[in-house]
Amino acid sequence: MAQTPTARDVAGPRAGLERAGNVETRGIECVPDDERHGSARELFAIWAAPNVSYLSFVVGATLVLIGLSLPEALAVIVAGNLFWLLTGFIAVSGPASGTTGSVVSRAMYGTVGNRAVVAVTGWLISALYLALNWSAASVAGIGLAARLGLPDSTAVDTLVICLIAGATVLVAIYGHATIVRLYTVLTVLLLLVFLVVSGIVLGHTDWSYAPAEPLHGFALLVAVASGFTLVASAPLSYANSPDLARYLPRDTSRTAVALWTSAGAFLPSVVFTAIGAFAATSLDMSDPQAALEGVMPAWFAPVFVIGVVVNTVANNGMTAYSAGLSMQSIGVRLPRVTAVLVVGVIGTTMTLFAILVFDFLTAVNAMMELVVVITGPCMAVYATDIVLRRNRYDGIALHDQSRTGPFWYRGGVNWAGTLATLLGAAAATLCAGSSSWAGPLSAAMGGLNLAVPVGVLGSAALYWALSRALHTVPTAPHPARRTS
Repeated sequence: MAQTPTARDVAGPRAGLERAGNVETRGIECVPDDERHGSARELFAIWAAPNVSYLSFVVGATLVLIGLSLPEALAVIVAGNLFWLLTGFIAVSGPASGTTGSVVSRAMYGTVGNRAVVAVTGWLISALYLALNWSAASVAGIGLAARLGLPDSTAVDTLVICLIAGATVLVAIYGHATIVRLYTVLTVLLLLVFLVVSGIVLGHTDWSYAPAEPLHGFALLVAVASGFTLVASAPLSYANSPDLARYLPRDTSRTAVALWTSAGAFLPSVVFTAIGAFAATSLDMSDPQAALEGVMPAWFAPVFVIGVVVNTVANNGMTAYSAGLSMQSIGVRLPRVTAVLVVGVIGTTMTLFAILVFDFLTAVNAMMELVVVITGPCMAVYATDIVLRRNRYDGIALHDQSRTGPFWYRGGVNWAGTLATLLGAAAATLCAGSSSWAGPLSAAMGGLNLAVPVGVLGSAALYWALSRALHTVPTAPHPARRTS
């Protein structure tokens, strides 16, 4: 018979405080109170480094390319990036529980139901994002290799891809303390590089730009909704914010955790996405890398490419770190480091196929345009659960997966969370649209993409109502137990 876990069972071996430069030994186990450290301010750099991003330039340019004016594009950029507040909000469950988001979500889906949800959102989608980002960075790296005189060969391309993937996986293996220290430095370096790029772009911006055929009425609404979904898809994909906050002391201000997390991602995302929109007023951003390099001094172009690669390492390092933890939480009995290596190998293989074998990247891009129908409802359910439980999560109880545990519910499934997510995702799919596919309702509405508001608001309302009806959330939650 399964035994109820104790603080000692779920905290893992005591190894003292983690330190930058040492491989993190803890996986999804609870962090004991006496090993909590740091302040909420460190979350700013953790989230800024991945979001001082080349992909932000691409997204901003896309908004102009689909027909929006500069004021319209800027409004969409700010509105879509406000979803980083949701990423920051769910981060507060990390210090409260002392464990990862993929374990906390057992409260929403049950110990069995959570495995299916995390397998999709925390592992499969993470692997796809790894491949997408590595593919984009690898193309830039392969171009730099050619500029340095290396031969155009499959062997060189493979080496570039493996070097970028290897650096990323190394960051994920060293783990939390190294990420905190390293990303502070990377934020400064990446800001310097991308601010130079921004200055160059602003010097070429056509401030009198207007679309050749300005959009009006319903056509404008369709373009705004499409751009909003594209911008919002980034913050809605980061359900791993509790993973990066779980080492903070339990009494860390919730407001500080939420605001430092969201500000670290929101500010660079808004700034550099806007720069991408400015660039599209005078440059041919259908090929962003070539367009940007075309207006740079020759000596700076390699620096820019290195910045793109470093940003990808920062972004994917965080993703691979959390994907390894997610693999543990669904029951794969591997140490955290081994789990990260497995995720890295799968992501690298997908990237090699994308670059060397066939146009896999096109399929991945299409999937990423639609993945918000899953990530939006999951984020909404998570945030609603925090409100219902008042962020009182017992890390020890969350690790109790026995049939008598508090999160077994009925057959190991919390039907409130499961139905809210499935029905919200189904409704979002009906209202979703991309460059290659449109749901029935979206098609009937002339391509209007309402996946984000329907998926997020619908799932939140459903979870609230079903939790009350099924009594799956205690009306007076017990204070969280200490994990030391």
